[in-house]
Amino acid sequence: MTAQSLDVKTVSELVAEAAAAPSLHNAQPWTFRFLRDSAVLHLYADLQRTLPRTDPDKRGLHLGCGAALFNLRVAAAAAGLAPVVRLLPDPGDATLLAEVGLRGSAPPDETLARLHPAISRRHSSRLPFRDEEIPVGVAERLCDAAQAEGAQLLFPGAWHVKSILELVQDAEGREALDSGVLGETAQWARTEPSGTLGAPDGIPAEAFGPRQRGTAASVRDFAAGRPMPGRGWASFEKNPHIAVLGTARDEPADWLRAGQALERVLLQATTDGLVASVTSQPLEWPELRWTARDPLSGMVHVQMVLRLGYGPEGHPSPRRPVAELLDIV
Repeated sequence: MTAQSLDVKTVSELVAEAAAAPSLHNAQPWTFRFLRDSAVLHLYADLQRTLPRTDPDKRGLHLGCGAALFNLRVAAAAAGLAPVVRLLPDPGDATLLAEVGLRGSAPPDETLARLHPAISRRHSSRLPFRDEEIPVGVAERLCDAAQAEGAQLLFPGAWHVKSILELVQDAEGREALDSGVLGETAQWARTEPSGTLGAPDGIPAEAFGPRQRGTAASVRDFAAGRPMPGRGWASFEKNPHIAVLGTARDEPADWLRAGQALERVLLQATTDGLVASVTSQPLEWPELRWTARDPLSGMVHVQMVLRLGYGPEGHPSPRRPVAELLDIV
């Protein structure tokens, strides 16, 4: 693939792989516009897919769109392209999150291209993991992946992990008392099997995972107290491997960088044979978010909590068709 041979089919394939990224409640809050003459692809926030109670400042929306942007960069590299990215290119349009020039003259980034097979294999796993250590070398590669995108990934000590798990439980208790948040979760996390409704977004019942028995893990219970006949219970790992992803600043551009870092970590983890799930529950309450950071580290703003380990792959969540996402002018 060369920049000169770029066509609509190729752009559609790039957008499809971008849209495989994770997002809060799998709302997929993005749209794309391709400018034929300049071979520029614009990434927009889809404000019809916001979660005003769960994500009032749209931080989670930016993280998801940043993850989609990273997938786009990986897919472009695998297609032999060298995209040139500008974040928030128009101060007058806050919905225009990134401008991606697809006629870059630099050689394709081979490091990114090697992550390409992981895009289709990466699925959040809310199933129990094995109590198995993550090798130091693998953990270091994940930290390097975050750093490459201008963020920091930290594997906290046991006392901090315990604190984070307690914050998750605290956040769950707060959510249970907030009818607005519960209603928003019920809108996107559906207790019916995916084949029942055929919805192209949201989290299907198959991806919820079992209820937790005994030890607590940082796995969000998307059923939120709603009945789910046939959903079982399971014991999760006693010592979950928790990592926190953070940035030095906390502005929209930082959220987009954090989203790219998150997806780079997840794709690297998938490449290394790990499975993962993420939770933002304790970060959705301002009074809890600041306590998630490790005071012994230089991380100022925690953007996501990750659970990593070895275990079964998660169930894929549905995706919107490219025709709904891509506008060509």
